[in-house]
Amino acid sequence: MTEKRQGKVVKVAGPVVQAEGMTGARMYDVVRVGKANLIGEIVELDGDFASIQVYEETSGVGPGELVVDTEEQLSVELGPGLIESIYDGIQRPLEDLYNAEGAFMGRGTEMPSLNRDKKWHFKPTVKDGDKVQPGNIIGEVQETTLLTHKIMVPVGINGTIKNIKEGDFTVVDVIGVVVANGGKETNLQMMQKWPVRTPRPSSRRLSPDKILVTGQRVIDTFFPIAKGGTACVPGPFGTGKTVVQHQLAKWVDADIVVYVGCGERGNEMTDVLTEFPELKDPRSGEPLMKRSVLIANTSNMPVAAREASVYTGITIAEYFRDMGCSVALMADSTSRWAEAMREISTRLEEMPAEEGYPAYLGARIASFYERSGRVETLGSPKREGTLSIIGAVSPPGGDLSDSVVQATLHVVKVFWSLQARLAQQRHFPAIDWLTSYSFYKQYLKDCFEDKDKGIAMDQQIVDAMTLLERESNLLEIVRLVGAEALSPEDRLSLETSKSIREDYLHQNAFHAVDTFTELDKQYEMLKDILYFHQKSLEAIKTGADTADIFKLAVREDIARAKYIPQEELAKISDIRNKIDEQLKGLQTTPTA
Repeated sequence: MTEKRQGKVVKVAGPVVQAEGMTGARMYDVVRVGKANLIGEIVELDGDFASIQVYEETSGVGPGELVVDTEEQLSVELGPGLIESIYDGIQRPLEDLYNAEGAFMGRGTEMPSLNRDKKWHFKPTVKDGDKVQPGNIIGEVQETTLLTHKIMVPVGINGTIKNIKEGDFTVVDVIGVVVANGGKETNLQMMQKWPVRTPRPSSRRLSPDKILVTGQRVIDTFFPIAKGGTACVPGPFGTGKTVVQHQLAKWVDADIVVYVGCGERGNEMTDVLTEFPELKDPRSGEPLMKRSVLIANTSNMPVAAREASVYTGITIAEYFRDMGCSVALMADSTSRWAEAMREISTRLEEMPAEEGYPAYLGARIASFYERSGRVETLGSPKREGTLSIIGAVSPPGGDLSDSVVQATLHVVKVFWSLQARLAQQRHFPAIDWLTSYSFYKQYLKDCFEDKDKGIAMDQQIVDAMTLLERESNLLEIVRLVGAEALSPEDRLSLETSKSIREDYLHQNAFHAVDTFTELDKQYEMLKDILYFHQKSLEAIKTGADTADIFKLAVREDIARAKYIPQEELAKISDIRNKIDEQLKGLQTTPTA
């Protein structure tokens, strides 16, 4: 075995260390720095010198200390044991570290990401003599009650299966052998490694034409995201970005949720770590953690590890996608990731671009979001996997012209704009219906055809949005000349728009029923509101007074429809009969 390449520290600038004697080192090689054995990664090479971003506190490191090149890239361990785990930015298991070292973790600590002692029952799905290729499923492990973990052939391995075994094994035990055409044998384990900066390959990309149901009415109805899609959630402090992320993590229609807390405040991440294990998966009743992976990298942790945490999360998510799972990754927040890039770039003395961010900010953000998608996986038989990315952005002062927001909007297809004025009015989710958008609508029309909705649901969405936009214009007139100057039809438009906002778009995350709404219930609720508007217009034309219409008892039924359970959906459609009955009593003979 050759001796590993060694250099010496010549300069320390915060999280960046410069070393000499590193000739032959490669970009993104992982190195060990100093006596404390700190983990670092080479981010710049200049002749004999290497600049290293260190993922741990560098205090006490001085010139002359050794730097050892491991000659491996920063990689994550992928296999049984990922689910229910809580990792830091470079995939160190925080719970295991706490048990080993207590509340304060020492620097340079080495601990495997996947438990080497725990045994999993491996059940092969192939037999000796079978031909395999990268991505083929060779066996299964029942990891949790909600997930059957598929063991796949690693990328780069082709050949014939030999000595495949069933039984209880650790992730590093040999479970079989692949014999290549040339006779070379490769041992198979349940665990594989993958470099975090390299996207995992797939067979081909598919069209994003399946909706990712979130149960949040403002999202699913007006600004839907496709499975394999990307979304951006920018907003100032206090507008509910983290609550939106939590709601989506709990209710989103995905098999696996990967939650990355990147540079967030410690108390927010503590809430996630304490709440997630207690949350129940609404579909199975099991703890939500049985299909979740958490990556915690708080704002008081070393800044360089923030960048790594995002790549660690996306690589784990890609691995589950390759099994054929639907995966949702929540990144909270990519602004902190960008700030870490800016600090490292400054320490490297790179030429700054707008607002001090590095010139490659846009490229890094794009490369991250481009790892999403709905794909046909490698291997045989072909499987469909999806990876959806929902990234929160925290622009200073809520300024949407911020470089990180703009760079993100250039690559994502859904924009949920959180507004402080809505949050101050206690309207949650505080997603602004006038400035948000979704480019996936054109692909998702077929998703609303259940229960003979077809074009009707599509038209309802257009009608509702038209009313909300009209309300914005009418409020300007009301501010100038008063509501009395409006025609009865315009007053009805204002009242219907108010109903859409308060009875439909406003959703209580802490109410047992209102916290989640299925698509068919969304359809029925919106249909009630628009049906009332249409029939009221007809009543106005026959002489009914708007004041009497607004006092009808059925309006209370419309407002409370959101609290009707999914099993009692017929009660929501019955409201339309009440609308007919109560409006009939107001109609008079039209004047000549």
